[in-house]
Amino acid sequence: MDFAALEDIDGVRLTWNIWPNSKLEATKCVIPFASIYTPNKRLPTMPVLPYEPIPCKQCNAILNPYARVDFYSKVWICPFCHSRNHFPAHYQGISDTNMPAELYPNYCTIEYTLPKTVAPHPPAYVFLIDTCVSEDELGACKTAIMQAIQTLPEYAYVGLVTFGTHVHVYELGFTECSKCFVFRGSKEYTSQQIVEQLGMRGGQQQRAAQPAGGPAGPAPGPQRRFLMPLGECEFTLTTALEELQKDSYPVVATHRPARCTGTAMQVAASLLGASVPIGSCAARILLFVGGPCTEGSGKVVNRELTEEIRSHKDLAKDGAPHFRKGKKFYDGLAQELVAHGHSLDIFACALDQIGMAEMKDAVMLTGGLTVQTDTFHNVVFRDSLKRLFARDGEDGFLGLSSNATFEVIPSRDIKVAGMLGQAARVDKKSPHVADVEVGLGGTTTWKLCSLDSETSVALLYEITATANREAGDAQSNQQFFLQFITRYLHWTGELRCRVTTVTRRWIDGTQIGEVITGFDQEAAAVLMARLATHKMETEEDFDATRWLDRALIRLAQRFGDYRKDDPQSFNLRPELSFYPQFMFNLRRSQFVQVFGNSPDETAYYRMALFRVAVPDAMVMIQPQLTAYHFNGPPEPVLLDVSSILPERVLLLDAYFYVVVFHGTTIAQWRKAEYHLQPEHVAFAQVLAAPQAEAKEIVRRRFPVPKIVDCDHNGSQARFLLVKLNPSSTYTSATPMSAEVINTDDVSLATFTEHLKRLAVQS
Repeated sequence: MDFAALEDIDGVRLTWNIWPNSKLEATKCVIPFASIYTPNKRLPTMPVLPYEPIPCKQCNAILNPYARVDFYSKVWICPFCHSRNHFPAHYQGISDTNMPAELYPNYCTIEYTLPKTVAPHPPAYVFLIDTCVSEDELGACKTAIMQAIQTLPEYAYVGLVTFGTHVHVYELGFTECSKCFVFRGSKEYTSQQIVEQLGMRGGQQQRAAQPAGGPAGPAPGPQRRFLMPLGECEFTLTTALEELQKDSYPVVATHRPARCTGTAMQVAASLLGASVPIGSCAARILLFVGGPCTEGSGKVVNRELTEEIRSHKDLAKDGAPHFRKGKKFYDGLAQELVAHGHSLDIFACALDQIGMAEMKDAVMLTGGLTVQTDTFHNVVFRDSLKRLFARDGEDGFLGLSSNATFEVIPSRDIKVAGMLGQAARVDKKSPHVADVEVGLGGTTTWKLCSLDSETSVALLYEITATANREAGDAQSNQQFFLQFITRYLHWTGELRCRVTTVTRRWIDGTQIGEVITGFDQEAAAVLMARLATHKMETEEDFDATRWLDRALIRLAQRFGDYRKDDPQSFNLRPELSFYPQFMFNLRRSQFVQVFGNSPDETAYYRMALFRVAVPDAMVMIQPQLTAYHFNGPPEPVLLDVSSILPERVLLLDAYFYVVVFHGTTIAQWRKAEYHLQPEHVAFAQVLAAPQAEAKEIVRRRFPVPKIVDCDHNGSQARFLLVKLNPSSTYTSATPMSAEVINTDDVSLATFTEHLKRLAVQS
């Protein structure tokens, strides 16, 4: 099966594509039964229908190509609950030659346009800017924001809040001079207090009282002062940004600046919640921060520099005094944002940690985007911010949609255990909930405040069937169905409903050879990566490496071909042959190994892993290495130290960064400037090709990756070496390659040998 081709049609990948028909056999498969689905994936062939979907009266599943239709009596039978439904009156003209689009077998994913339930409102952005940074940094941040604002449409609503020792909320509707409301950074406020102090009391009630069908007229009186259409307040906003100064409170050399990030986020969330009707538009808070929160709610570290900011070791030993309290505050803020359907984006540009580990859930639950880099001057920050506001048809357009509710309906004998992804659970009773929860469980409906065309959610299932299933009709015994329903506000402002229905088949679980043909090793590796990182964060003393190793050994024992106690006879089927290599790289990746990374970096990498689809997540787990040379076109090579050769340029795509690595000979020729001489055109092409490919990767990815250009034995070469399989190390008797890696890590060959030995043990 070509799983990537199936993903291009519907945006769905399943870890197993043939499921055993009993609970007992399912547990023996080791890897959980799960789907990874991209609800907002851009599908060029998908039709958008101008009418509403037809639900089943019993289970609410939507009419789809797998429903059996009786054209004579105008009845369809739901493939999920087998109940009979009559077509509505306007479908009376249908026949087997005149079918509606949703019954076409090649339209398993289809979109409907829904009537508006809330008066539409233009998108709203609140810029939340940290002023406790150097003048130079603040200048770079302001320039980037002003450039981004120029690309916004005039009807978009904008607000400006800055924070340092105190929080300043700018009244953009007041044009005579710059006017702002100040909140004390060290004081704790409730949302109600903030709304009242801003003079917006009764804001939500006034907005809610507007008639749903009418156009969104200007909001009543005092409402409009802080959030304004860009066309009306562009001058006030740019003036305020230009005049923005570094926080005026003096900082002692032995102290950190007083930065009240938590209070500022609370103020911005309350302001946005009181200004925009719930569910009416895409509303985002953009946080630009250059250091840790040291004041007020959500504090990460004290001001004294003698206190070090928490590390992974502190978190493991419960030695981080502010972590729990800070996390609790940001989690409460996340719930408020989810209730309003607003999302939080973080642009963290600092060498120090800023508290991303505490804020992680506020981003995860609201579907926000994060960018982490060292300074506001960095091109990674500038280009990523620009891309957030790119329009349709431009490079790097993200296709940001909002206010989505996502629902899954499985066939009987399948229960939903939970979800791993950027979403928030909705308390809604459902008969399809499994007993054991994983991740966001206990429901079959979730809310996604924001989703782009990459956002992917992993759903885990539990097979509850017993081996002697009741003999129903033949079709239901052979096939099972999963339906994903996403109702969301499209970036064009339309309310849409996307329905994807997939079918796979049941099989007698004892037929191991048949079950394994449906194994998708890439989807399985990505799911195990999400599951392992989730367990690392939620379970005490969880050893991820051991857990992954055990799962791999059990999988090899179950599906490998071997004779007992004979490692030489061990062989894996092609459907499983790359999986050990994926696990080897996952064990060494920054998701599982936290050594050398701060809690903030780990949180950042994990948030990215939980957001992207399978192909991108695979690049994070096992980076792609391509070689450029004189003897032919570029070719993919092994992610191994033996791939380093003097006359080769290597291009490593590790998702967060892209490395262009020149072998020794190539680097010497380049320094001698051979590529500038007309007779060495071929050499110039070898140098230019990887640079062009690196730019192409940067063009289509968010957050924008960093480009590292380095030579063999240069200091930056470490970016490549850390990802390579150490097949020749300082302990090797005869090094096999141009490079030797000084490490005690085991190589892939040793790892595979141990796997063979343990798998065949009787």
